[in-house]
Amino acid sequence: MRTLTTTADLAAFCKEAHGQPYVTVDTEFLRERTYYSKLCLVQLAMPGEGDENAVLVDPLAEGMSLEPLFDLFRDTNVVKVFHAARQDLEIFWVESRVFPEPLFDTQVAAMVCGFGEQAGYETLVRRIAKASVDKSSRFTDWSRRPLSDAQKKYALADVTYLRQIYEYLAAELEKTNRSRWVAEELQILTNPATYEAAPKDAWKRVKTRTNSPKFLALVQALAAFRERHAQTNNIPRNRVFKDDALVELASAKPRTVSDLGGLRLLLREARRGAIADGILEAVERGMNCPADKMPQPDRRREKLQVNPALADLLRVLLKSKTESSGVAAKLIAPSADLDLIAAGERDVPALSGWRHEVFGADALRLCDGKIGLAAKGQLVVVVEL
Repeated sequence: MRTLTTTADLAAFCKEAHGQPYVTVDTEFLRERTYYSKLCLVQLAMPGEGDENAVLVDPLAEGMSLEPLFDLFRDTNVVKVFHAARQDLEIFWVESRVFPEPLFDTQVAAMVCGFGEQAGYETLVRRIAKASVDKSSRFTDWSRRPLSDAQKKYALADVTYLRQIYEYLAAELEKTNRSRWVAEELQILTNPATYEAAPKDAWKRVKTRTNSPKFLALVQALAAFRERHAQTNNIPRNRVFKDDALVELASAKPRTVSDLGGLRLLLREARRGAIADGILEAVERGMNCPADKMPQPDRRREKLQVNPALADLLRVLLKSKTESSGVAAKLIAPSADLDLIAAGERDVPALSGWRHEVFGADALRLCDGKIGLAAKGQLVVVVEL
């Protein structure tokens, strides 16, 4: 199990990888105590067998630069293969402002190839590589050195079996002409906006029971302060204050440090110093927010008139399409999208791109009364009207 601890060694590996058709990639990181993930290990493997052509890269080693890896990411002749790539890509984007290109995500590909929704890596290893993965080291502290042999073995397995999984799924996609479908899905993963956490929009993640604009103005101001403070100090949002404390602050509208002391859900550290000052300033800003600047709740869905019978028919149609295509239903159209279509909405992901081919075209014909559904033995089939 080879571990690279110098930039020169990483550069030598990447130089060889530039001549390969693909390289598999995974990371180990910590995020429990920080806002941004702390990259602790990078695993890489070129085509081969077992641990052959596979390495561990220690980004915590003194003097280590990952620039040779980022240069490999920019090489469009080498496919970069990940499983469930989102968190890995976020780390690399924050670290270097680079996305691997071209990208292949085996989790997305597996959903397109009939392995169900959110197919886990262990499932794919078992079903495709006919092997098993020891996950006992999953929750260990990857920042501690030296790494144990068990940790190294676990980490390498995440890229060695990935070679077989990639080769199998890529062949399946080529055989079924679905490579374009996966490419469409991966566009969102290589969009910088996917990883931007703008403080002004942080309030949208907070669940509240009250949707009055005045109350939401307070939530917006408090959430924006929390996001900025967490980013600046690289600490988790919940270390500033949790969502339930944020809602309590928006309801209580504290004006002084003394007022903060009477709040039940606020952490002790938030009742003084920079956090306390920030809270009071945010409350003041929220209370003085002009009416035309107050956030407005999205009431579009409340106003939609969903045809429940049509929504049920769309669910039956979706089930029929998933059974015939082998594509996971959740990937084609979540339940909320079906309700939107049944309410007359047409700007819905399920009606565009590759989803239009699999489901959307017939969904629109069903809505227009041009087709019906009928039972044929154990199957549901489309009937022209």
